[in-house]
Amino acid sequence: MARRFYTLDVFADRALAGNPLAVVLDSDGLDAAAMQAIAREFNLSETVFVFEPRNPINTAAVRIFTPSRELPFAGHPTVGTACLLAHIREPGLLAAQDLRVVLEEEVGEVVCVARHRRGEALASYFTLPRLPQRAGEAPEALAERLGLRERDIGFGHHVPSVWSAGVAYILVPVATPEALSSADPRKSDWGADGGPAVYLYCPLEAGSRYRARAFASGFGILEDPATGSAAASFAGAAMSFDPPGDGDHMLLIEQGVEMGRPSLISLGLVVEGGALQSATIGGSAVIVSEGKLL
Repeated sequence: MARRFYTLDVFADRALAGNPLAVVLDSDGLDAAAMQAIAREFNLSETVFVFEPRNPINTAAVRIFTPSRELPFAGHPTVGTACLLAHIREPGLLAAQDLRVVLEEEVGEVVCVARHRRGEALASYFTLPRLPQRAGEAPEALAERLGLRERDIGFGHHVPSVWSAGVAYILVPVATPEALSSADPRKSDWGADGGPAVYLYCPLEAGSRYRARAFASGFGILEDPATGSAAASFAGAAMSFDPPGDGDHMLLIEQGVEMGRPSLISLGLVVEGGALQSATIGGSAVIVSEGKLL
């Protein structure tokens, strides 16, 4: 049977920027091997497969695949799929108000809010289904494995750490944007054998704006233009090493600059009593193409 698909550029407000995503609709009947083969065919960072929800009150069930493995949760597939489903199912209502979209992912139910303002790109944000938690110790020799110098690693109180909000990442603070740009994703097979990928970040405006890169060759992704699940993990590092005061905070994360795919991720934090109570990931998305798998 023919299956409809769309491609989108996510975490960008224009086409040919951000992180490309394929979304396959009408996925009933596909098994994991078939979905993995289709994801390899698209050869994008992630491909989403949409199914009828298990709970009829929800919007859809989804499964997320990189070219080489399935993920329980990912940020740009969640943002892009929420935007797409709201747009194709209720375009008129979406033009008038924000819409709630609930996606059943392997990590659990992910609650999203989609919006489409006149003259602006589609956009959505979602509340993290899991708050970030420590997920082990950072490996040694990170500078060498990244093609950096030891003095390039760390800034302020930030040191390498490992966090997970559904997918684990080695989070590596880098002192300057220049050092960040010089890191080499080919020096190590990050994410191999089910291990964590690596996420590098440096400050642009202390405590509010950062630039990042993500390497995950073991996932079939040498470098990712925008990584929402890593931004979710970064919320743990931000709270641990540079905690903001109580209240609502918005951190902006630039990514994909070195790849010519500039992306912007919004990371919202709600802090009460010095502890992270909830967090959101958001951004824009642009539909680029649509077609059918025959």
